Amino acid sequence: MKQHTIVGVVALLALLGGVIGAIYIAPPGFDSRPETEFLSEYPTPRALATVNLTDQKGEPFTLETLKGKWSLLFLGYTFCPDICPTTLASLNRIYPELQQIQSEHPIQVVFISVDPKRDTRARLREYTHFFNDEFVAATGDHDQLFPFVRSMGLMYALSESTENPNYLVDHSASVILVNPQAQVIGRFKPVHQQGMPAITDSQQILHDMAALAAD
Repeated sequence: MKQHTIVGVVALLALLGGVIGAIYIAPPGFDSRPETEFLSEYPTPRALATVNLTDQKGEPFTLETLKGKWSLLFLGYTFCPDICPTTLASLNRIYPELQQIQSEHPIQVVFISVDPKRDTRARLREYTHFFNDEFVAATGDHDQLFPFVRSMGLMYALSESTENPNYLVDHSASVILVNPQAQVIGRFKPVHQQGMPAITDSQQILHDMAALAAD
């Protein structure tokens, strides 16, 4: 067999081997996460800023609180007139079904208050009790909150002076999804309906979490 023929056969075999390897053998770092239908995924997972908050039970809330679990994280405050209570009620409705998903990593709901002046530990405990005692609620000083929130790709702002006892806080209505490595992978965006507050669709969340978290 001529030399150039041998080289051609070897090249062909190498090409076929590469194709087979690409199909059947996942390379290091290959992302086999299932496709989601409603989650707006970030191009790559985002590392969260180191944070030291306190939850409604007086326990530290750090990145360790998020590790080993899927976290549906919502930003708001207890004096919020519409979006916050509506969103938390919506998450509570699907919570039993979220807990039934067979997963190596359980799913938790986390409420981060960006109104530390009014949202005391007692206030957060009372607020979460109204929705679900298993929900985690935490807050802290703005120098902790702001970089943590910004690392999620979100922002919040006090709309007026806190000297006014009824001041409002502007914040996102998205529900953030944090993976078990404490990285943000995307958000469930609010759905806008005429005459209704813009909140996320809990059935969309349930649909995608069943695919993402299931073993």
